[in-house]
Amino acid sequence: MTGLIQIYEPGETPLPHADAQAVGIDLGTTHSVVAIASNGIAEAMHDAEGYAIIPSVVHYGEAYNTVGADARAALAEGESNVVGSIKRQMGNPGYRVEAQGRSLTAVQVSGDILKHLRRIAEEALGRPVTRAVITVPAYFDDAARNATKAAAAEAGIDVLRLINEPTAAALAYGLQTQAQGVYAIYDFGGGTFDISILNLEGGIFQVLSTAGDTQLGGDDIDAAIASYVLNELGMNAADLTDRERNKLHALARLKKEKLSEEADITMRWKGGEVALTKQLIERVSVPFIKRTLLSCDQALADAGLTPGTIGGVVLVGGSTRMPLVKKMVAEFFGSKPLDEHDPDLVVAYGAAVQAEALTQGANTLLLDVTPLSLGLETYGGIVEKIIYRNSPIPAAVAQEFTTYQDGQTAMKIHVLQGEREKAVDCRTLAEFELRGIPPMVAGAARINVTFSLDADGLLTVGAQELLTGIAQQVVITPASGLEFEDVERMVTEGNENARSDIIERLLIEARVEAGRAISDVEAAIKASGALLKPGEDVMIAAQIATLQKAIGGDNRDRIDHEAKQLNALVGPFAERRMNASISQALSGKNVDDVN
Repeated sequence: MTGLIQIYEPGETPLPHADAQAVGIDLGTTHSVVAIASNGIAEAMHDAEGYAIIPSVVHYGEAYNTVGADARAALAEGESNVVGSIKRQMGNPGYRVEAQGRSLTAVQVSGDILKHLRRIAEEALGRPVTRAVITVPAYFDDAARNATKAAAAEAGIDVLRLINEPTAAALAYGLQTQAQGVYAIYDFGGGTFDISILNLEGGIFQVLSTAGDTQLGGDDIDAAIASYVLNELGMNAADLTDRERNKLHALARLKKEKLSEEADITMRWKGGEVALTKQLIERVSVPFIKRTLLSCDQALADAGLTPGTIGGVVLVGGSTRMPLVKKMVAEFFGSKPLDEHDPDLVVAYGAAVQAEALTQGANTLLLDVTPLSLGLETYGGIVEKIIYRNSPIPAAVAQEFTTYQDGQTAMKIHVLQGEREKAVDCRTLAEFELRGIPPMVAGAARINVTFSLDADGLLTVGAQELLTGIAQQVVITPASGLEFEDVERMVTEGNENARSDIIERLLIEARVEAGRAISDVEAAIKASGALLKPGEDVMIAAQIATLQKAIGGDNRDRIDHEAKQLNALVGPFAERRMNASISQALSGKNVDDVN
């Protein structure tokens, strides 16, 4: 078999340029940050205006592009040729955005943001910066991770490692230096919410589970405040232009942030005034915070844990600055959250710590997880899962398969991603054929299939026929990526349909096994029909017809019953076939020959 890609454990990547320290980059949906670490202590780098938190917005001008605060201001003013929140489109090759007469991909826009971050780092450090550790959401699939690497390449950056954002947050707090424990990473950002449960043992991080809500963030609280203000002023949101709506939401966000420090404040809009209090903002925010805790319940359930088993909670994302968020999270988990680091910077800090480890020879082992199960289609259109959702990566799993039909010389390898039991309900990642299988009776061939996930979550699938050694493999680069919503939907659908899917899978398996039994019996009669006793052929044919009728129905118990009846009816004939075969093998031989 051709060799699979070499997989290095995180922290053990060869260091050809250990003297040129890499940076850590949090390439975020709403904001991005670049940081560097020294002796495990990270520091964010600032742009010329003194900002470390850079809005992930690009304004495409005629002469040059603007990235950051000025671009976000242009977006708030409703100007054209401004692109933001591009991260949601990573891995979607069909997505294009028009700006200054150009049709831009998500990779190109993200590349422009990364170029800006690279310039910030180079100006701060006074030297070229060409390597980085970049963070990605735990939900990012292969296509989105590949797109992130492609964007870095556009910016002239070599990606040493992609690490999941919750893992980076844990590194920022130095949790890897703790003896052991289970930690929760509570990430409440502007547009999405994610919760990850990490286990630390012997300096090794393993992500036990992840959950989240891709339609929940601080933006929803801002929108609720804006709606309250409009209602108090007797105005209708439908009457606002996009530009006015952007301004109103930006003003609501500003007032929300001020109310974290002050008891009350006045918000003015179109000549009207509305009094806002901390109590009012908290009342508006409670339903959204409660929704985050539902996801926390789900993540704990997936990991088989309870809130009381969590040793610490790390807060990530600007929305966690709200005192009410800290209070409700503390009550849910039963302990005060870790909030010493700026929640907007903590992910970049962790990336910087990992970058220092990779370039300066330190060794921190990270075990992230795959967000969706990976498997392949077997006969009957059902899915055999090879690597299960929330399995630690890097990982390599091998499983043996065989042929279904006599004389089969090729096998289709249909690689799938998802939580459902039927191939049609899962996502196709790749298809290829293993050819040159020696013709044998069904079930005799041995096909070894290997799924290998590297430290960046990229998948390689290989298949090898063990008798001849012929092999085929593919590195998975999906044609289109999954957005956060797609991953969440696939997990939810898997949970909601689990019972019905299993019932349908068992029915399909019963049909497949019954069909195989019929084929075996018909082949045996064709080869040794002379051994049938008078009337046996008629009874067997009648039972085959009865079984075929059962296969056409939806009663699995009926199929199993009729298959057993066929097996019992064929039993005496099968015994005569076996005796005849043994007699033929021993014909003309004496006892000594047999011994």
